[in-house]
Amino acid sequence: MADSDRTIRIEVPILARVEGEGALDLVIHGEQIDSLSLRIYEPPRFFEKFLEGRSVTEVPEMVARICGICPVAYQMSAVQALEGLFGVEVTPWVRDMRRLFYCGEWIQSHSLHIHLLAAPDFLGYESAIAMAGEYGDEVRRGLRLQGLGNRIIALLGGRSVHPVGARIGGFHHAPPSDEAESLLVEVREGVVDAEELLRWLVMLDLPDYEQEFTSVALRSGDRYPMMEGKIVSDHGLEIPISDFESHFTESQVPHSTAFHSHLDGKPYLVGPLARINLNFDQLPPAVIALCGELGIHFPSRNMFHSLIARAVELLVTLHEAADLLSSYQLPERPWSDFTPREGVAFGATCAPRGILWHRYQVDGSGKVLSATIVPPTSQNQARIEEDLRSSLESFGLERDEEEIKLYGEKVIRNYDPCISCATHFLSLKVERR
Repeated sequence: MADSDRTIRIEVPILARVEGEGALDLVIHGEQIDSLSLRIYEPPRFFEKFLEGRSVTEVPEMVARICGICPVAYQMSAVQALEGLFGVEVTPWVRDMRRLFYCGEWIQSHSLHIHLLAAPDFLGYESAIAMAGEYGDEVRRGLRLQGLGNRIIALLGGRSVHPVGARIGGFHHAPPSDEAESLLVEVREGVVDAEELLRWLVMLDLPDYEQEFTSVALRSGDRYPMMEGKIVSDHGLEIPISDFESHFTESQVPHSTAFHSHLDGKPYLVGPLARINLNFDQLPPAVIALCGELGIHFPSRNMFHSLIARAVELLVTLHEAADLLSSYQLPERPWSDFTPREGVAFGATCAPRGILWHRYQVDGSGKVLSATIVPPTSQNQARIEEDLRSSLESFGLERDEEEIKLYGEKVIRNYDPCISCATHFLSLKVERR
């Protein structure tokens, strides 16, 4: 039978080296993909429903449980949403420490993905453990950076996984100055590690495949986005976060417990590559200079440059963490008081994987009436499937099935999907007769 007539079915029942559980199903006929589905079968977690009826004071700790990798992102989107509704004015110390808190999360998340999840794909290993035989120094560097990010989170959060230090108005506790000084020494060493990492990554032989996609991120106007800003795209979108639902829609698909998201009816990209495509001019001058020296250019239409974008952001956050720790001083009090009020609260910050959008309806006593949380991975789901179809057809469907399977997994892992985050809601219809 000629290759143009063959029909093959490729099933990846469990995707390795991603956070959560998912699968990939492909049916290929000749030189075309007949059907493709990134199948998310993890049970829905219903976090929005868990929040209904709870006090707003419980929200920061509850949403932190959604993700063990990005708990800070969930807390920061939540507290800023509620503070906006309640009219809370946080102090400059709180604003700075929240960025430091968030830097810790970006550092640990980006270093984990680069060294343990993605690098084995580009070096031909099945795992970081196998990779460590030849690249032991690189793996140790990744673990060192990840540990540093965790210690920054713990400084303000009390612990690195599901931290408990954040509250509406600020933090429950201000760390002593000697702890900040000690951590500053490690962060300055981390800057050197991150620079070496970037020099190493640009030497890797990444796939050279450009494609069209829409980049979506926050943009704040005066600094690289993390905690605030308008939602913008490279196709002219510029809206306040409260207008998110007027342009972005979520819908269920039969093969996934995670929603697919679309911007004006089309898939879009969130995450490091989208962020840096839209905000390269806001990188620190030292980072821009290093990028120029290494021949790194953004914006990029090559999705595999997400790996480079993560490394650039890792260096950015280490520089910022060093600046914030070097000027650390104990505050008079690490939080501002608030009074609940009735209304709808909107919040959006930049999780390592992209925009994390929250909406809360609250009554006058401070009880949550409804909650909507749109995580980055569910926003990328439709884009991943679009990328898979395009990339695999460009890669060559006449290739061996194992080659196609491995390349498809590489495409998915490149997005660093946090599947568990994306499976916490499903709409339910009941018909009784």
